[in-house]
Amino acid sequence: MMRIAISTWQGRISPVFDVAGTVLLVDIDSDREVGRESRGLSEGGAFERARQVAALGVEVLICGAISCGLERSLRSAGVRVIGQVCGPVEEVLDAFVSGRLAKGAYRMPGCCRRRRYQGGRGMGMY
Repeated sequence: MMRIAISTWQGRISPVFDVAGTVLLVDIDSDREVGRESRGLSEGGAFERARQVAALGVEVLICGAISCGLERSLRSAGVRVIGQVCGPVEEVLDAFVSGRLAKGAYRMPGCCRRRRYQGGRGMGMY
């Protein structure tokens, strides 16, 4: 089973994870959703935010923009970060589960290649 977190704001991917107030936690087993819950994130620095996410058992974080320091902290905590993503949460979740997230339709406008994902489940070559 895999637990993913998606930063949310009004039904869409939160534009900046560093200040996102809520994540949707989704448990995936054999490419099927088996559970979900919404959790609030408390304010704090990069290390505190990374600690919160890791403590929730998150393996993959899907988010919008994210600072380099927070991304490094999350990766150090064992969380795979898929950043620079935008769009409706349900569409992005479906695209991740079905392996279509890499198609580019959900990439933030003006997104540079600096943090492009290098492959793996749900992403193709993003």
